[in-house]
Amino acid sequence: MSKGKRVLVVMPAYKAERTLKKTYDDLPLGAIDEVVLVDDASPDRTVELARELGIRVIEHPENRGYGANQKTCYDAALAAGGDVIVLLHPDYQYDPTMVMDLVAPILAGRADFTFGSRFKRSWRDPLQGGMPLYRWVGNRLTTFVENLMMRTKFAELHSGYKAYSRRFLQAMPYHDFSDQFVFDSQMVIIAALSRQFVIEEVAIPTRYAEDSSSVDVGNSLRYVASTISYLLQMLLRRRRIREQIGSRLAQLSSL
Repeated sequence: MSKGKRVLVVMPAYKAERTLKKTYDDLPLGAIDEVVLVDDASPDRTVELARELGIRVIEHPENRGYGANQKTCYDAALAAGGDVIVLLHPDYQYDPTMVMDLVAPILAGRADFTFGSRFKRSWRDPLQGGMPLYRWVGNRLTTFVENLMMRTKFAELHSGYKAYSRRFLQAMPYHDFSDQFVFDSQMVIIAALSRQFVIEEVAIPTRYAEDSSSVDVGNSLRYVASTISYLLQMLLRRRRIREQIGSRLAQLSSL
């Protein structure tokens, strides 16, 4: 455990039966207070296996989408008293042993929001780790455009491996975000445009395996289009975003 700070790992799951156990087994469980899995109506044995492993499980009675799954994850983590909440997919695409690398900057008070960056060390690393070329190109182009529009310098803006402080999640209007894949982009865009949070990238390895989940080309293109469209809308409303986040942070400070 981490000096009185409660560290929770949340897993948004859908058809994770083949990879859940090895993901869980690689977690540094001695440093984590609780693992919560939210299952989005998987048709396989994801729920049964999670319970066998001793993971706390929350079930959606019907498939609600990736963003909706995350909303349930964060609601549960905050209700459980999490001080640092880590988002880890149970598909073994991200290295579970690096959870505390993402948590460390938050525990040190250096960051409010961290995410694993596969491009931080080198642009070649993701390709060498097996990232499909179409995803590599899409990631590079979208990250470049987003950096240009937001005036930021992130190496990657499309990682699914993230950690948040409690204060960050309480201030973010994440229930207003999409229930689909663009949820991830919305979280990053609002955080970056508010200019009131410290965001830090943590270098992580890239790995793709046959049993890891992957979004197909069509959905990837829709995700990119939705991300850019949302960013354009938010750029027009950034003053209001800063005021809203500032008001939320002031309310938290007064508690």
